[in-house]
Amino acid sequence: MRETGEGMGQAKGGRKGWVRRLYDWVLHWAETPSGPSALAALCAAEASFFPIPPDPLLMALCLGAVRKSLRFAAIATIASVVGGIGGYLIGAGAWQALGGFFFDYVPGVTPEAFQGIQELYARYDFWAIFLAGLTPIPYKVFTLSAGVFSINFPVFVAASVLSRGLRFFAEAGLIYWKGAEIGRFIDRYFNILTWVFGALLILGFLVVKYIL
Repeated sequence: MRETGEGMGQAKGGRKGWVRRLYDWVLHWAETPSGPSALAALCAAEASFFPIPPDPLLMALCLGAVRKSLRFAAIATIASVVGGIGGYLIGAGAWQALGGFFFDYVPGVTPEAFQGIQELYARYDFWAIFLAGLTPIPYKVFTLSAGVFSINFPVFVAASVLSRGLRFFAEAGLIYWKGAEIGRFIDRYFNILTWVFGALLILGFLVVKYIL
């Protein structure tokens, strides 16, 4: 049984829905050698092109191995920053060739979003990146555009490290601190939390599309 206590991975009322089965599948990576690698890959990909944030996987791994929570947060932070640097380099060196692909196929990456973000960079460079790294606003839009608009690279890296680190260590630290109690809470309110997470993800894309 996982460290998060009895009930994690068990269905309520017998039959599991597909979302719960997916959650259980993600959670099992905490018990395999591939768990940290899967987390690192997702964090790096999300920072430049993948549409799904890594937070659910990070939390699942932490719940499956509470004592390793801070280690998972460090992996997530490093991989996300490395992926962000990759996005920055794509924007700085290959945007002319690849920009059309990102505009066509990567959610949240649009010419309109880039124009709004350029105006943010002109006033707030560090804080714009920091906010994107900390909130549900799609981080990839800011990593790519930072390269396109030649944002100061050390400023970009510093903002990314601080915001991604604060976000992931806050999530993992809470689980490390409360452990089984958080596990029971998620087990009890899983369906509601799934809807809340989905709403935050959609809200982030709407902010990029209609506000920025």
